[in-house]
Amino acid sequence: MHRRLALLSILTVASGGVLLPAGAVQAAAGPRPPVTEEAADTRTEQRKVAAYWTADKMEEAEPLNAPAPKSGAKLGAPGEPTTGAPWDVPPTSSQQGATQVARASSGTAWTGGGAVVKTTGRVFFTYQGRNASCSGSAVTSANESVVLTAGHCVKMGGDYHTNWVFVPGYDKGARPYGTWVAAKLLTTQQWDAKEDINFDVAAAVVAPLQGRTLTDVVGGQGVAFNQARRQQMHAFGYPAAAPYDGSKLIYCSGRAFDDFLMSRDHGLTCNMTGGSSGGPWFTGFNESTGLGTQNSVNSFKYNFAPNWMFGPYFGAEAQAVYNAAQSTNAL
Repeated sequence: MHRRLALLSILTVASGGVLLPAGAVQAAAGPRPPVTEEAADTRTEQRKVAAYWTADKMEEAEPLNAPAPKSGAKLGAPGEPTTGAPWDVPPTSSQQGATQVARASSGTAWTGGGAVVKTTGRVFFTYQGRNASCSGSAVTSANESVVLTAGHCVKMGGDYHTNWVFVPGYDKGARPYGTWVAAKLLTTQQWDAKEDINFDVAAAVVAPLQGRTLTDVVGGQGVAFNQARRQQMHAFGYPAAAPYDGSKLIYCSGRAFDDFLMSRDHGLTCNMTGGSSGGPWFTGFNESTGLGTQNSVNSFKYNFAPNWMFGPYFGAEAQAVYNAAQSTNAL
């Protein structure tokens, strides 16, 4: 069954891993309510989707890339906090800009262990008749069942994806914590209606597995909204396009900069490729514990700047998606 609903939660939001009243970090202007799409919303459908994903199908799934920002995109976002002037004068060249505004690592295999190994995973789904992959992250939530990802990892080209599952801790084909089937998919109204890259944010509510909820099994990362920009970030994902193959968790780290071209996104020097979309960006990431506060997701790249990754600002609309997701019952 596929039924779309507009939801606006008035429950709670996790900030830094602590549940707070939604109003504590809510922007003054109310966000547009998110859109919810029913996925595998019965146990029969969930069993069917879980059985669909054989090891071979996961191996053959193609990485999905976000659509490019549309020309004429509006820069600036009133009310978004910054650590200074939000959009400085653009650097004189891409290379100079990367040097000036971001010190960062290129994509490297994560070998540090910790919680991030369990909370980050690959996302698999069927898109326009072909099997594809993205990345996602389990976050703390009231229903213990929320995965954050990118909007294009739940809907693109006008249609919602089908056969949607989250595989935390995916490691060279192994599924150590199981395959979690989405019962509901949620995204911003802006992404649902126009695929606005500034709002490329989504959540999945996954059904329990063998009587247990997602974060009961793998734990969850904190998540915060309406935060200052240009912070030190760690980005994770499962890139599956060359030179990567989707077999392992990859990360980048550095200080985020503001996109001065065609979006309001954060930027990070990072050469992760297709398939990393939807993977989490953390502030305050502790490399010893593998815990941080999620504050964006891998979203898109410009073709002429393959060493820059961009992720949406987690403002009121992203918060509304999260609130609605955590208040949704997971069958």
